[in-house]
Amino acid sequence: MSNLVIGMGEALWDVLPEGKKIGGAPANFAYHVSQFGLNSCVVSAIGDDPLGDEILSNFKQKGLKYEIPKVPYPTGTVQVELDAEGVPQYEIKENVAWDNIPYTDTLKELAKKTKAVCFGSLAQRNIVSRETINNFLNAIPAKNDPLIVFDINLRQNFYTKEIICDSINRCNILKINDEELVIVSRLFGYPGIDLQDKCWILLGKYNLKMLILTCGINGSYVFTPGNVSFVPTPKVDVVDTVGAGDSFTAAFVASILRGEPVNVAHQKAVDTSAFVCTQAGAMPVLPSRLTE
Repeated sequence: MSNLVIGMGEALWDVLPEGKKIGGAPANFAYHVSQFGLNSCVVSAIGDDPLGDEILSNFKQKGLKYEIPKVPYPTGTVQVELDAEGVPQYEIKENVAWDNIPYTDTLKELAKKTKAVCFGSLAQRNIVSRETINNFLNAIPAKNDPLIVFDINLRQNFYTKEIICDSINRCNILKINDEELVIVSRLFGYPGIDLQDKCWILLGKYNLKMLILTCGINGSYVFTPGNVSFVPTPKVDVVDTVGAGDSFTAAFVASILRGEPVNVAHQKAVDTSAFVCTQAGAMPVLPSRLTE
């Protein structure tokens, strides 16, 4: 395979009120990218346990390609509680398999074929996976002109200013929501200006190709040098919002890789995430009206 789109980081079980579902932003991202017809692969690690085996079996059933070795740690789980609006609250177990993703020769070879990669801050809470992610990014050839997406995805207290800063320096597309932007602005020392100005500052300071800002029901923005796209959030009957942000990122990246303009990719991303909000869990099958 060539022109790979990689989702890298945590693979785990979201333990929801109605039962467990496979989760983790990288797997959600890679699965939705594959629904748009691109070659995707999820990179993570699992334990040598039934939960890990079940993840691999599920990915096989979905036709999702993966590079997920077994390591001597338990497969990750997250306790997910939904509030009155269907917004998830997470309790993420520590010292688990995806904290310990090994950097292997297979990953080096995958990096050579990578056209886009999405990673976040959560999988960098442990130095083992953090160094694997950084080594992988370093191994992607510049001639691939890759899209390197940092979907910041702040969870609990599993981030530091240093990790965020280093990751923004390594990416060329930053995806962040309005609540995360407030936190990052406070960390970086410019809390008092409005959200759009903060985005322009980050775009320029880190020489980004794009900055994606999602604001829940208040719409979303894509900033590029000298231009901004805004799309309102559609009103839908929300079942839950688990994985909606990952589907947004997947649809956007897939559209950009297909050569579609930013505003078209943005609209496709909004429509895709809105549909995912109407479904239970993070990996529903997308309708053909979105993927074709």
